[in-house]
Amino acid sequence: MVDDVTLKPIGIIHSPFHELKGMPIQPKGAADTLGTLELFEEYADGLKDLDGFSHIYVIFHLHQAGPSRLMVTPFMDTVERGVFATRSPSRPNPIGLSVVELVAVDGCRLTVRGIDILDGTPLLDIKPYIEKFDHPAQSRAGWMQASETEIRQKRSDERFI
Repeated sequence: MVDDVTLKPIGIIHSPFHELKGMPIQPKGAADTLGTLELFEEYADGLKDLDGFSHIYVIFHLHQAGPSRLMVTPFMDTVERGVFATRSPSRPNPIGLSVVELVAVDGCRLTVRGIDILDGTPLLDIKPYIEKFDHPAQSRAGWMQASETEIRQKRSDERFI
């Protein structure tokens, strides 16, 4: 049995990106871009000890994503793929995930670098990135064969709006 799940934002994400079109599609494309995660005051205690980590996972609601689709053409491809083999925002549960550098913790505000998230996006959770847990020694990228330069330069278009 699957229960109906309701997620409650813990804060708001602030970035220089005010519209979806033209945004970086991954943190690599926003490597030097600073942003702020503003947590609601009731979650302030949850930030204790986070400042010892260099990077964090930011989990957020893709609140401006287009309708859910099971088949999509990803930004880095011209071939239609199953949504679960992509990072498309048009998902059954529009949840986003980015790994960003944690620059500073100041009260309920986190300054981060490498943010590729739309300004005003609801923040759902934060988790520390721990290389010993999260970095597999060997991995495969499936169909995605773009170079680091191509990834850095790619920007979003209208396909998921």
